[in-house]
Amino acid sequence: MNNPRSILLIALLLVSYLVWNQWQQDYARPAAATGTETPAVADGSAALGSTTAAGSEVPNANASAATSETPAAAVPGATAENKGELVEVSNDVLKLWIDTRGASIVRADLLAYPQQPKDYANPVRLLDDGADHYFVAQSGLASAADSTKAASHQDLFAAEQKSYALAAGENKLEVPLTWTDAASGLTVRKVFVLERGSYVLGTRQEIKNDGTAAWRGNAYRQLQRVIPPAVAKKGFFSSITNPQTYSFTGAAWYSPEDKFQKIAFDKFLKTPLQNRAVTGGWVAMLQHYFFAAWLPPSNSAETYTTEVRDGAHARFTIRAMGPGLNVPPGGSATSEARLYVGPKLQSTLNDVAPGLALTIDYGVLTFISEPLHWVLAKFYALTGNWGFAIILLVLLIKALFFKLSEAQYRSMAKMRKLQPRIQALKDRYGDDRQKLGQAQMELFQKEKINPLGSCLPMLVQIPVFFALYWVLVESVELRQAPFILWIQNLTAPDPYFVLPVLNAATMIATQYLTPTTGMDPVQARMMKIMPVVFSVLFAFFPAGLVLYWTVNGMTSLLQQWIITRRIEAADKA
Repeated sequence: MNNPRSILLIALLLVSYLVWNQWQQDYARPAAATGTETPAVADGSAALGSTTAAGSEVPNANASAATSETPAAAVPGATAENKGELVEVSNDVLKLWIDTRGASIVRADLLAYPQQPKDYANPVRLLDDGADHYFVAQSGLASAADSTKAASHQDLFAAEQKSYALAAGENKLEVPLTWTDAASGLTVRKVFVLERGSYVLGTRQEIKNDGTAAWRGNAYRQLQRVIPPAVAKKGFFSSITNPQTYSFTGAAWYSPEDKFQKIAFDKFLKTPLQNRAVTGGWVAMLQHYFFAAWLPPSNSAETYTTEVRDGAHARFTIRAMGPGLNVPPGGSATSEARLYVGPKLQSTLNDVAPGLALTIDYGVLTFISEPLHWVLAKFYALTGNWGFAIILLVLLIKALFFKLSEAQYRSMAKMRKLQPRIQALKDRYGDDRQKLGQAQMELFQKEKINPLGSCLPMLVQIPVFFALYWVLVESVELRQAPFILWIQNLTAPDPYFVLPVLNAATMIATQYLTPTTGMDPVQARMMKIMPVVFSVLFAFFPAGLVLYWTVNGMTSLLQQWIITRRIEAADKA
């Protein structure tokens, strides 16, 4: 892939994609919520629609109450009188804060993932109740119209302690919070279960009815967030060099029938998810490297819905409403689900839930990217260094495509040998391009040269290149991974620009070996400035990507030089 024409083509394809993505970011932003409602459904599920009321409404549990009531106080704008307290909960990989207002998880720190390399005192905060980064996991009960009110994600729970931590030698921690309505005799106990080394939380909503009337309704779980500042509108140059701005951020859901589906923020109003019946699926909110997902039981018939809440910051919600519950007087019922809050680890996610590894969004080339990631992980297990794993992966890919590359470089070497003769034809026919073209084709046929021989192998390799590109961009395992010497973070730019300079030198040497036969003056000038353009661009790209490109170019250059020398030696003989 070190043919300058190949590099130019790949660069144009890559920049075109990034320009399109930035256009989407700039001009396809979500509009304000319109206030339209989703029609009621007859199966007892909530009728949920986009609305402009500030805060997050409690969904209705039956179709006879299709118009949601605005709550007295919304969670993001809670007043001093109804504001809950935060309960701190932690295991060895997660630190959570549960708001007693709704028993919602409003903050989540990922202890193994620092914001800056080795700064574990400041871990990544995935869930956050701050206005600019608002992203929370909520759950509750929605009562039927003919039943007494139950605990929603806006009602005040009581906690037995202010903090919980998984003790040494223990593998499980349970955190209970309780809501009681003395008038109706209804008690709801919400329990969170954390296990050692796990990003999966078990959740239970235990309903006990000590009243005189039956309670009917549904349990629901939802994720709500604003568009994070990192993916908000930014300048073009910063966007194409920051993977977080073009890695997908938004909602997603999965069902055995429809498989993995993404919902961009601008699609929440254009094509909302309306009361989609799903059994054996999940709902999620994704961002670069990390995500949160509600995972209902595999046999639970859920109803998935999206909506937009408008306020100081538009809030986007994806919700899973469980099947109907009927708790008679003196009876009880339990609704369970799991919540994943953590990194996109390809090797473990499908063990958590079917299809969950698809949250690692490699796009249309997933079928190539997943095997490449698997091989890369094996090389890391062998070397203990992601940089060396990248180098070994490049060498493996070069070996697999050796025959194609060899044909490409042989064709290029023969074309280079014909340059003097082609130049003579140009001098002979001048501006008569038709006769010049015929003469060139006769020469190629006589010398048994295919002018496209240097292009076809490159076209075959382009999908592999893009697939590997997305593996390096999306793999959380490579996040902040050190290499050697001055490169201590493969996801940050090379601090001393050594790799961009090496890449420029490789491109210049490649141009020396590459024939310019048939190249027009404009294209020739573009080739001369390409090393400078790539060096400037790569100065801001993650070092892991530049390492891949540079090693690939150097191995290709070596292969081309050896083949060219062999052909020249054969001609002399």
